[in-house]
Amino acid sequence: MSCLFCKIVAGEIPAEIIYNDDEIMAIRDISPKAPLHLLIIPKLHIETINDTNGKTEFLGKLILRAKELAKEHGVSEAGYRLVFNVNAEGGQEIYHIHLHLLGGRQLTWPPG
Repeated sequence: MSCLFCKIVAGEIPAEIIYNDDEIMAIRDISPKAPLHLLIIPKLHIETINDTNGKTEFLGKLILRAKELAKEHGVSEAGYRLVFNVNAEGGQEIYHIHLHLLGGRQLTWPPG
């Protein structure tokens, strides 16, 4: 297993786990781009959003978990951003889908 997130899910690499259930794990980003920067990760290895055929209900669970985490961390009212980076030109660095939750400061547009 060479996937960084699969190793974190398996407990082989330490991470600051914020949320954990049978399907999803949320961790703090080790290189945060905002005061709150969490990664919501499916435990099932899926390389990119392009590989999620038929998994719309599961993607909805990721987004709803992000919404709950934003509320728990006090950024839901002020505002936050959810981001999936897809493939090289989309900025994806780890090929295991993960949803970025960023908040706690004024976020600008366009990003990057």
